[in-house]
Amino acid sequence: MIHTPVLLKEVIEYLSLQVGDVVLDATLGLGGHSFEICKEIGKDGTLVGIEQDSELLEATKLKIKDTGCKTIFINGNFRNLDKLLEPLEIKYLDAAVFDLGMNTAQLMCSGRGFSFQKNEPLIMNFKREVGSDDLTALEILNTWSKEDIFEILKDYGEERFARSISANIVKQRKVRKFKTTFDLVDVAERSVPVFYTKRRIHFATKTFQALRIAVNDELNALEEGLNKCWDLLKSDGRVVVISFHSLEDRIVKNFFREKKKEEAGIVLTKKPIRPSREEILLNPKSRSAKLRACEKI
Repeated sequence: MIHTPVLLKEVIEYLSLQVGDVVLDATLGLGGHSFEICKEIGKDGTLVGIEQDSELLEATKLKIKDTGCKTIFINGNFRNLDKLLEPLEIKYLDAAVFDLGMNTAQLMCSGRGFSFQKNEPLIMNFKREVGSDDLTALEILNTWSKEDIFEILKDYGEERFARSISANIVKQRKVRKFKTTFDLVDVAERSVPVFYTKRRIHFATKTFQALRIAVNDELNALEEGLNKCWDLLKSDGRVVVISFHSLEDRIVKNFFREKKKEEAGIVLTKKPIRPSREEILLNPKSRSAKLRACEKI
């Protein structure tokens, strides 16, 4: 599968890497950014890659293993990076990158219901092996209250028809429980005006996005991950974050702004860096990306 890392040139520029650096890729994915990071830090450098999807992690290991740098791969969530790194005796990080976008492999090939284009079980959890204690989209749709579902769609999806969609979700599950993505697409389509189904953006996009964020507690995880990464970052170390959602970008902006206010950091991007027109033409999925960077002092 061809993978095009978003804002790659800009990520490398803002990380300002040196040979021998210890660098965290908190969202390893298919390793597009890590591949280039390894080339920059050389054989004396160390790349630490964290990925929640164990199957994706194994595939990416093979891609990066021959790039020359030392590599440490961890199956887990970056919100726990302090505990994940503790047994490795990594005392500090020179730089870190968070790419918060969904990669194509997760979106189209996971079998876990991230895409409204394929009929799959409504799981939406980033973890490959989902246990009984792990939240799924099925649990939300089939058991949560109408008001809680409405809040998810309104707050996380910024869905203008959240009220009617949540009401119809509750009506539908009384007739037949939700099982697959197409069950949800059908309800979403019946809950919005005709004009809404004819726009460039698919009418179910925001509903799926909101549920995914809720299932994986993405916003709280981001706050925790940024704080723990900052604690491990050495003086003059840099963290670069690429977000694709306004709520994520707000968290990153406020976090960096707070570090500046505390005189603990220098914000390197006064405004978020956006993909060039050329990059968007080559990789349309990059169009909503925003990059922010900060240096610890």
